[in-house]
Amino acid sequence: MKAIITVIGKDKVGILAMIANECAKANINVLDVSQTIVDGFFTMTMSVDLENMKTSLSSFSDHMDQLGKEKDLVIRVMHQDIFDSMHKI
Repeated sequence: MKAIITVIGKDKVGILAMIANECAKANINVLDVSQTIVDGFFTMTMSVDLENMKTSLSSFSDHMDQLGKEKDLVIRVMHQDIFDSMHKI
């Protein structure tokens, strides 16, 4: 099972490291990362493998949402099937 993590917010040091660290804590493997900084705004899309995760997707998603609020970022975690369905033409 795979998921997509998206992050949007003002650029600052350590965003990618913070997200990767939270994934490691939950035993989530990072498969691919794409990030861009435009006019001081950081955007990232991360593909992750949930096969061996230590928690539920819902719990991890809620945790990342809360972390985003604390760090003034928008962090979303969604199952890859939902992400794919949202982006089909």
